[in-house]
Amino acid sequence: MTSTPPSTPSDYDPSRFPAFAVTVDIVILTMSSGALHVLLVRRGEAPFWGRWAVPGGFKRPSETLDEAARRELTEETGVDAASVLRQFGAYGDPGRDPRMNVVTIAYVAVLRDVGAIVAGSDAADASLIPVSAIRDGAVDLAFDHLRIVGDAIERVRLELDTTGIAAAFVGPTFTLAELRAVYEAVWGVQLDAANFRRSIVGRDEWVIPTGNRARPGTAGGRPAELYRAGRAWARGGPIHRTSNDRK
Repeated sequence: MTSTPPSTPSDYDPSRFPAFAVTVDIVILTMSSGALHVLLVRRGEAPFWGRWAVPGGFKRPSETLDEAARRELTEETGVDAASVLRQFGAYGDPGRDPRMNVVTIAYVAVLRDVGAIVAGSDAADASLIPVSAIRDGAVDLAFDHLRIVGDAIERVRLELDTTGIAAAFVGPTFTLAELRAVYEAVWGVQLDAANFRRSIVGRDEWVIPTGNRARPGTAGGRPAELYRAGRAWARGGPIHRTSNDRK
């Protein structure tokens, strides 16, 4: 049963309130060559022309926030699907956007495989940038996107403890080394490989052997065994940052 929305009072004057816009910004994280990367676009128009920024744009009146985030994800980068796409924060400090008063709703997206990256019509370029380069100050981000990226990474750090988000970074099949690299890259630590294996394999259906092995590497040796994610990931994560030995 649906209720009828209340009618607007006859004495209501929207012009009495300051106007502002709503945008969505998406921090897209993925693993590449064993390191955590973020997908950024280079702005092709003012303000902050030529500066790197997280993909995003203005919410249309006819769409929900989630719909706006999915649309901007596709329009600005060519990415049409994400393993994870969810809100993690809102930012509305005065002056964060020189054009007008803008409140942005921030999303974090996790991609297993970025694939072909295509810059949108209002972007000059789009590229995967190592998170380490942003931390070191080598990349100058537009607006307050340095803060937003930092908050997104901190959110994912926390979720590695409490959710199955680590499995969203790897493919349908993966090696234990690939899965361990996710924890190491996000947490900024080095985990003991033997302890990690004991925490993952053989209990609670965290990973299930596929019976197949990865392609042989250039260093030779026996190829690593391939696994797929089990049902336990729906309940959380198998390891916690404070409970694992590190080298």
